[in-house]
Amino acid sequence: MSDISHLQPKNVLHFFEALCAIPHGSGNTRAISDYCVAFAKERGLAVWQDEANNVVIIKEAAPGYESAPAVILQGHLDMVCDQDKDCDLDMTKDGLRLRTDGAYIWAEGTTLGGDDGIAVAMALAALDDDSLPHPRLEVVFTTDEETGMLGAAALNPSMLTGRFLLNIDSEVEGVLTVSCAGGVRGTCHVPVDYCDAEGVFCGLIIKGLIGGHSGVEIHKGRANANQLMGRLLSALTAEVPVHLAAIVGGQADNAIAGECAATMVIPAEHVSRAAEIVQALGEAMRHAYQTADPGLQVVWKQDPQAEVHEAVTTAEASRRVADALLLLPHGIQSWSADIPGLVQTSLNLGVARMAAGELTATYAVRSSLSSEKAWVCARLERLTALLGGHVTYVGDYPAWEYQKESRLRELVADVYRKETGKEPVIEAIHAGLECGIFAGKLPGLDAISLGPNLLEIHTTREKMDVASVERTWELVCEVLRRSKELAQ
Repeated sequence: MSDISHLQPKNVLHFFEALCAIPHGSGNTRAISDYCVAFAKERGLAVWQDEANNVVIIKEAAPGYESAPAVILQGHLDMVCDQDKDCDLDMTKDGLRLRTDGAYIWAEGTTLGGDDGIAVAMALAALDDDSLPHPRLEVVFTTDEETGMLGAAALNPSMLTGRFLLNIDSEVEGVLTVSCAGGVRGTCHVPVDYCDAEGVFCGLIIKGLIGGHSGVEIHKGRANANQLMGRLLSALTAEVPVHLAAIVGGQADNAIAGECAATMVIPAEHVSRAAEIVQALGEAMRHAYQTADPGLQVVWKQDPQAEVHEAVTTAEASRRVADALLLLPHGIQSWSADIPGLVQTSLNLGVARMAAGELTATYAVRSSLSSEKAWVCARLERLTALLGGHVTYVGDYPAWEYQKESRLRELVADVYRKETGKEPVIEAIHAGLECGIFAGKLPGLDAISLGPNLLEIHTTREKMDVASVERTWELVCEVLRRSKELAQ
């Protein structure tokens, strides 16, 4: 069935359907941004739109709520676009084909964009309902969250007076997210020297690793191919002359590297020993990761004849590269003392490249404490300096630090208990959320992230739980009704 108009909450899903008719993948948000601006103007609401296509809409407090603190409702306009190979939709031009069985809503052949279209729909429904008791509503729609939270970073928050923020960008009902890590992408640059070398051209490949997201899966003990390459190269350079030609490892700073390949020249008389070293250490690695990463493969290849090769590293430079990949840190650095089981600080060696006269090792550094993020960066800088290099940074975003006292958290938790008879799960995540950026822009911000059940987001199997949407909408409305309590 393609008609969702009979489903509840009717007004929320009306706006969700309207949003789904507008293409709004990351980087393609002008049309959906304009839709929100037109919505506000039609209702006489104050509205701002910036060059990043962010939209801010203000609705003054309902009668009797003039003294209640303003509440910010926040979500992002962009979605991740993916589609099945046989789907003929052009997601840059065409709307989605919604389907429902009454219990779930999905899009035929594509992602649904419930992340975060349902937040935008709920905020529009709240603005549209003049019968809903509410404080001053400050609705913030950001853009390009999925590609680096670029809209939130660009937003000028000068029109916002609220210091209580409901971010509707979580995917599990009953989970209240109260903290997230801040982060930065750091790249270590280690110089290398080149020479001509005679020997056998060899290749070393580490592959078959599970990998994963460095924010939510760093604690699972999976192998990092770039780090394993450091161990292997260190063992090789300790016993035989190695002249590196190239290293290519990992795809993204925030993904645990699942594969790394190195090519090198080794003098013919040392090739058999090199193969023995790789085989022995490879077997030890497979044994160590037989549970956490059972698909680990270490592959050694070599050409049959020796010849002269140009533009390979000197033996000393090869040792420096091996030292860098071996010694530069990776993984969990500390755990939270406030929230059991939460990784507090980590870094992930996501991308390793050797070309153009240098080794670059690119990290995603994360911490829920800004001081520890600075500490990790200082370690990277000092170690890289000892190797003769330097570190550059991009994409720095602040942590959303856990607050032991939070009026908003207590109110939302109490509403959830009374509506469901269950205890909410209070959770912090070791990944970035827009709440962290807003916490950095709005001193004293009290924020929480929540949302309905969304299954398999960012895939063409994505589904949105209709009953969960209704319960979450009722929770948001009740929080607004009880917003006077936030002033206490």
